[in-house]
Amino acid sequence: MSFYKSFFSIYVMLVLQNVVTLSVNLADNIMLGAYSETALAGVAAVNQIQFVFQQLMIGLGDGLVILCSQYWGRRQTDRIRKISVSALYTALAVALLLFVLTGLFPGQAVGLFTTDAAIIAEGRSYLQIVRYTYLFFAATQLMLAALRSTETIQIALRLSVMTFFINCGINYTLIFGRFGMPRMGAAGAAVGTLAARIAEFLVLVIYILVREQKLKFSPKDLLRMDGTLFADYAKLTAPMLLVQGLWGLNTALQTVILGHMAGNAIAANSASSTLFLVAKSAATGAASAASIMIGKTIGTGDIAAVKSYSVKLQRLFVVIGLVSGLFVYLVRIPLLELYSFQPETKQMANTFLVILSVVCVGMSYQMPTNTGIIRGGGNTMYTVKLDLISIWLIVLPVSFVMAFVVKASPVVVFCCLNADQIFKCVPAYLESHYGNWIRKLTRDG
Repeated sequence: MSFYKSFFSIYVMLVLQNVVTLSVNLADNIMLGAYSETALAGVAAVNQIQFVFQQLMIGLGDGLVILCSQYWGRRQTDRIRKISVSALYTALAVALLLFVLTGLFPGQAVGLFTTDAAIIAEGRSYLQIVRYTYLFFAATQLMLAALRSTETIQIALRLSVMTFFINCGINYTLIFGRFGMPRMGAAGAAVGTLAARIAEFLVLVIYILVREQKLKFSPKDLLRMDGTLFADYAKLTAPMLLVQGLWGLNTALQTVILGHMAGNAIAANSASSTLFLVAKSAATGAASAASIMIGKTIGTGDIAAVKSYSVKLQRLFVVIGLVSGLFVYLVRIPLLELYSFQPETKQMANTFLVILSVVCVGMSYQMPTNTGIIRGGGNTMYTVKLDLISIWLIVLPVSFVMAFVVKASPVVVFCCLNADQIFKCVPAYLESHYGNWIRKLTRDG
């Protein structure tokens, strides 16, 4: 029972945090869409830049969790603090570089995604403010990752809820000019995001310095780094950054493929993706919880327990997948009623969601197994090889051929684009049961 209690205590918090974060994005889109389609398009273009940046932060944070959770299993908190500081400075360096580039070339940055002058203008007004969030976001995400490696999860959910209310409240006020405030549109949305990020950062810093009891960070820790430990972190994290970057590019290319086939395919894909992302939160939370538990147990040296946990976790993943798939299937009809689509577009979106209800089952097993158990166990190169082969040698080439050579329907191409979520289940099962994926990443002494 202690295993299940540990898993669900972490899992529930992570899923709720993901859902709240998605709700913030959804609320922003709804408000901007009600204000102006051009403003929404401009912000969406800038968000493509932020999406890549966020993927890099996820890679840096996941590497920190994998390594530090093993040290947490050994209760070597001094090393966790040193690794965390190195990771924090790395994230801030990436954020600073993006901050400078977007400040020097704001028009060119937005122009990467559109040639419409009005959309670029709205995007620039948003980017000039929102770029200040990059440094706060980077610091917050890496500090939360350090806490997550020691099973401190609740603070992340509380921060997400706080961010939701601050962001939505200021956005509503400034986008539309309510309560006597100026009507700022896209720039108002940027102010809301910046205020939320600053508040999130300040509250987290106060929590770490005043209330956090496991790592016991102090300001002087910012001056304490270890070159050897940083080298371990960099070696572990580099392939993860590659995977996250490739995944972001893959997501963009999928939109390009569908968009060049039929205009209504983009709208249908957008509507179906909204619900799918909510369902995906269950799998993402499971992967993060598994990574923490596996890493911590490897740190204790109890390899028999690691293998036992792997089997139990995979059974949970299958159950989570079945529930998630059923959720998508049942909710698809009432969700699509919220959209003013043409009949053929609504039918296509409905078909996409039926497909995704099946995809959910495979994704909810393979992703937590591959990234939570195997990568969480220290074998990060496995996921790099798996993604390079499955996405770049199979999924994207086959999808391009089906779309532009065979001229298959968008539904068939959509199946091809999501096929890896199903066939990755096979290597996930074989590697987790018969592969050598358990890696001791900690140093003795």
